Amino acid sequence: MRTEITILLSGIVLGLSAGISPGPILTLAISQTLQHGLKEGIKIAFVPVITDLPIIAITLGLLSRLSEVHTILGIIALLGSLFLIYLGYECVTIKPVDPDRKEIKPQSLRKGILANFLNPNPYLFWLSVGTPIILKAHQINLLSPTLFIITFYICLVGSKCIVVFLTERSRHLLKSKYYVIINKLLGIVLWIFALLFIKEGLGHFGLITL
Repeated sequence: MRTEITILLSGIVLGLSAGISPGPILTLAISQTLQHGLKEGIKIAFVPVITDLPIIAITLGLLSRLSEVHTILGIIALLGSLFLIYLGYECVTIKPVDPDRKEIKPQSLRKGILANFLNPNPYLFWLSVGTPIILKAHQINLLSPTLFIITFYICLVGSKCIVVFLTERSRHLLKSKYYVIINKLLGIVLWIFALLFIKEGLGHFGLITL
């Protein structure tokens, strides 16, 4: 029972920390909320639920081919940096909201799924932390890994939804130049993450020291 409680607490702590820690997905969730409303931000918050199942499967495969891990993570990181540069450009070049302008499709799910698949952090998390916990929990019983995954995603998605909700509540303060300035700052943050991804990708190829 004590071990099951430890696994449950691990899911809660890891989920909350992943949900509120600065990163491309949280930044994108805030940006989409500011640009397109609460619904689009919530979509981004749920993206990890959609993308992480294949990521978990990939990390399990990587664990059996350790010699290929760094090359694959390097490619993912470099591709991710390019996509973050594009997302950052969208934020930096945004214009003030024109109520007469025809609504642009936000495409939040597509942006979020691409951003998360091309983000090496979920792969690193499941490779180094998540998957080992699942394997360890599986040795106890079949319920324990399920318990870990459920609590992890409830806390991960829930915490992001809270951030998105708080962002939406402050929309009435984000008029004209303030709206543009905040989005430009978010774009710069995405570019910073892109640079970090480039550094991480080059590090996996052994070109620089991580």
